[in-house]
Amino acid sequence: MVNSKKHKKKKSDRLQGNRRLAENRAARYQYEIFETIETGIVLLGTEVKSIREGKANLKDGFCQIKNGELYLHNVHISQNKHSGNFFNHDPLRIKKLLAHRKEINRLKIQLEKKGLTIVPISIYLKGSFIKINIGIGKGKKLYDKRQSEKEKQSQKESKAAMKRYIN
Repeated sequence: MVNSKKHKKKKSDRLQGNRRLAENRAARYQYEIFETIETGIVLLGTEVKSIREGKANLKDGFCQIKNGELYLHNVHISQNKHSGNFFNHDPLRIKKLLAHRKEINRLKIQLEKKGLTIVPISIYLKGSFIKINIGIGKGKKLYDKRQSEKEKQSQKESKAAMKRYIN
């Protein structure tokens, strides 16, 4: 006989399914990231639908601290096709990030150092919540970018050589 009871997934199994929705690859290339922080983000319903469809662009985004709160600027979230124009959101709306007061104060102290900035790195699902990973970094100079390219190339060549000799 077949058991008619349906097996429910445990809550821990559901929460482990982190799915990356958008990524800022240019951030790792343009900035030297010292530290990353996971924060929540305040979104509208149509923004949530668009992000789940993968229609978010983090490339030109940055974060600022105003009045003790953390805000995300210049992140483009496309309008949702399935809702009317009246209910849709502004694609470049400034979004509030949810972080603990201690984290925001620590970020503020670090930003006072010369040349540091906060950039969004990725947006992902954590359980049913949409989270954003932000990084504190310093802009790379052209020679730093060239150096990191050389290091990547040498690591790639050494891996290929090791693979050839091991097999």
